[in-house]
Amino acid sequence: METHSIDWNSVWREERRRHHETNRNSTDASFWDAKEAARRFYRMAQENNGERIEKTLRDLPLTPSSRVLDVGAGPGTLAIPIAGRVGHVTAVEPSEGMRSVLNENVDAERIGNIDVVPKRWEDVSVADDLSPPYDIVFASYSLDVPDIGDAVRKLEEASSRYVYIYWFAGETSWDAMSRELWPLLHGSSFVPSPKCDIIYNVLYSMGIYPDIETFPFRHINRFADLDEAVDHFAPRCFAGTEEQKEVLRQYLERYARTDGDTVIVPGYSTRVKIWWEKAEPPS
Repeated sequence: METHSIDWNSVWREERRRHHETNRNSTDASFWDAKEAARRFYRMAQENNGERIEKTLRDLPLTPSSRVLDVGAGPGTLAIPIAGRVGHVTAVEPSEGMRSVLNENVDAERIGNIDVVPKRWEDVSVADDLSPPYDIVFASYSLDVPDIGDAVRKLEEASSRYVYIYWFAGETSWDAMSRELWPLLHGSSFVPSPKCDIIYNVLYSMGIYPDIETFPFRHINRFADLDEAVDHFAPRCFAGTEEQKEVLRQYLERYARTDGDTVIVPGYSTRVKIWWEKAEPPS
């Protein structure tokens, strides 16, 4: 089959459908509706992502007058530090737990230039829910959407100049963990989420030819003890029974290690930054 004849948006949709159906919506935002899960995510982000956050802040063309749209802002890992460098930030975040932690962080930092939109990106109307145009629009590991082409079109619609997408390349540590655990927990194979190659081909088919930067990322998940680690991973693995939790515990015992009086589970991924400057409309 000729490459140009492939409907890459349909490829994305089908791989995402299989991922969600096989893995029981394992990446659905509802996982983060629990406030404590959102707080733990933020704590780990602060421990692991200091260098990545600073790199992102350096990479984005931020100015004191910039208006920025953060799609899938989570607890404010990027929106909070960006707000201190720009004129305005709009943060789109569907998860109640994440929004709650984001609002806590906004209040704690006494930030007055962030608006929060409580919707999924696929449900957002650029004209009705946002205040475009934005100088910079970015989605950092947040485009788990049914229609990636429509998501990109809305990113472009909201932006007056720059669009950035951060996503994954190849197998992540979560994929590897799930690939080993799913047959033991659920009697089925794990299906990973679609990766950056499909996003690139969707963009190419839309006449968008982005720049791409690939970089490795290693992180740790830190817990008070193994029980807390099991409690953290069990909902993501859909380990609900005591037998399933024991399988998960045995897995974590093999891979976790102690660090002082804490337990850490190492993680890794290869990540990509995909970005482009919007073309000037023809005169």
